[in-house]
Amino acid sequence: MSDQVRISGIVAESITDGPGFRYAVFVQGCSHNCPGCQNPQTHDPCGGELRSVEDMVAEIGRDPMLSGVTLSGGEPFEQAGALLPLARAVRDMGLELAAYTGDLYEDLLRDTGDRRALLELCDVLIDGPFILEQRNLDIRFKGSENQRIIDVPASLRAGAVVLKEDGRWIAGSDPFAPGMRERV
Repeated sequence: MSDQVRISGIVAESITDGPGFRYAVFVQGCSHNCPGCQNPQTHDPCGGELRSVEDMVAEIGRDPMLSGVTLSGGEPFEQAGALLPLARAVRDMGLELAAYTGDLYEDLLRDTGDRRALLELCDVLIDGPFILEQRNLDIRFKGSENQRIIDVPASLRAGAVVLKEDGRWIAGSDPFAPGMRERV
């Protein structure tokens, strides 16, 4: 595995990018440029550094405390092809895969290439641009009220958006509640 991803940074055991301990990959590059973005340093597609998928997979595999991996940024779907090997490895490990995107689920679903393939590997998608006027610090795992926490497998089966109802993802729930998948 020699694929590389341009990243801004990694938080090896994040507790703010999804429930439980998560390996959070902040990709570099975002064309949305949402006013008030909390990660404006990730916008420049030439910034950050290249990181091998193989190294990230090895780090993830060494941490038995992880409940999942979160792709954030920047805009993960702007590097969908580079992220596919990582996403497949995460799924092979039995970990939950979540991704943040400024795009809408419906737009990603219409794609027939790598963006669609990456979407189909996700368990959870937090979609929609950050809207400063809808910022709400009291909602969990979202920056603004327009964003949705989507159950991707259920949405693909239903042919329509199904919001995540798992108590680990919604406000007022315990982020360390049971629910980690068994590793293969």
